[in-house]
Amino acid sequence: MKVILKENIDTLGRIGDIVKVAPGYARNYLLPKGFAAEANLKNTKALEHAKRQMEYKKNKVLEQARLIAAKVEGANLVLSHAAGEEGKLFGSVTNMELAEKLQALGIDIDRKKITLAEPIKQVGEYSVPVKVHPEVTAALKVTVSKAE
Repeated sequence: MKVILKENIDTLGRIGDIVKVAPGYARNYLLPKGFAAEANLKNTKALEHAKRQMEYKKNKVLEQARLIAAKVEGANLVLSHAAGEEGKLFGSVTNMELAEKLQALGIDIDRKKITLAEPIKQVGEYSVPVKVHPEVTAALKVTVSKAE
């Protein structure tokens, strides 16, 4: 018997897969628990339609993420902080401060998407990765200078 999976099942497959199973397994376990639906013509067409819609939405979100990434890469943040003689900052530059500066430029990015391995504690130029989307990462240019 062929069924369309509604849930990920380790031994069978992923959501949306059409798999062939024993009729008893489908009738007694998969269908009553809601893990699968019978792979008839109606359900198969509905699945194809849902896949097309999800692909369209995914492409639209990906396109918007690329536009945001272009804005982030075009931005150049210049920060001035109090620093010592050797250029060591009194304090540090964190992802929260970078998110606030981007917000001031009109780019709305969540601070958790700005991935700093550790806070910036030296004067200089840095390239900070910003994970806009799971498939799109932008490099933000940050220049930290000594405040007068």
